[in-house]
Amino acid sequence: MPRRTATMLASTLMLIALLCVGVFIPVPYAEMSPGPTVNTLGEHDGEPVLQISGRRTYPTDGHLNMTTVRVTSADYRMNLVEAVYGWLAHDNKVVPHDTLYPDGKTEEESTQENAEEFSQSQESAKVAALKELDVPVRSWVIVSTVVKGSPSEGKLHAGDVIKAVDGKAVEEPADVAELVTRHEPGQDVVFTIVPAKEQAAAEKENRTVTRTEKVTITTATSDDAGEKRAVVGISAGTDHTFPFTIDIKLADVGGPSAGLMFALGIYDKLTPGSLTGGRFVAGTGTIDDDGEVGPIGGIEMKTVGARAKGAQYFLTPADNCAAAAKDTPEGLTLVKVNTIDDALDALADIRSGDTAGLPRCTAS
Repeated sequence: MPRRTATMLASTLMLIALLCVGVFIPVPYAEMSPGPTVNTLGEHDGEPVLQISGRRTYPTDGHLNMTTVRVTSADYRMNLVEAVYGWLAHDNKVVPHDTLYPDGKTEEESTQENAEEFSQSQESAKVAALKELDVPVRSWVIVSTVVKGSPSEGKLHAGDVIKAVDGKAVEEPADVAELVTRHEPGQDVVFTIVPAKEQAAAEKENRTVTRTEKVTITTATSDDAGEKRAVVGISAGTDHTFPFTIDIKLADVGGPSAGLMFALGIYDKLTPGSLTGGRFVAGTGTIDDDGEVGPIGGIEMKTVGARAKGAQYFLTPADNCAAAAKDTPEGLTLVKVNTIDDALDALADIRSGDTAGLPRCTAS
């Protein structure tokens, strides 16, 4: 066989071998890409995203789009060829698998966590919007989750209202952990609660619960960063009662990052006129009950997805501004926001057409 032919054959076989390696050997990476973007003022799957009853609403126009990111599933393992393609693709991002699914988290566990965060973001969006409108909202501290196998399992339940710990009134979720950790592991802590079922019945009948129960739990030990402390195995959260009904209908979406856009959509529907002035505004950001906007993941994918749908402006959490500004899609203006008030001020400028003073994101 001539040397030239032999060299070409060897090179071809080597290339085939490398391709086989790239295709069949998995690598510990996952991929993020732009996901769907949905107008909170419009419809999704044939029904309004925001449904409000018991309170006057007003016509809206324009767009206040929430944005999403698609990710590969927890069980999917990319091969080397796919990883290299993802690294080279402009609109995608390849990240270590553990970034999306830490500690071996399963697809089911991740989906459940995202669903809980999405539900909480909806509640906070409602509260933040109504606070802006000076509409009173009743709030109380509840048991959000109970850890399986913990001292609280079977004694406390999700939805139980926590009135006091060791006789000391609870005003905020953080109060619960602070009062429990005053104990040494193995000591008893006494919770004063209203059971979830009784609270739900009272809300349905529009009455106040006066009867409470005392539950004694023996604390366990948690070794957190080398510091042993007392725990009971619950997480505390906040529940609310609203003076009218606000439903958010959006399936197959998880995580907390739509909070800001839901809050703005609710505000827009409850106030005369249009927040956007007919413009296409998209955005992202978590929101808490006080209207503070927090950072999210996948900002680069969200700006790409928003611009592809026609967004002109993108409301960006301040802590995400630098990353978003490094590769801003052409024709999209990134507007920096720290609070819902910042977002409302920016929308007023966008609505009027006076955008010179908008707080824009920069890469520095």
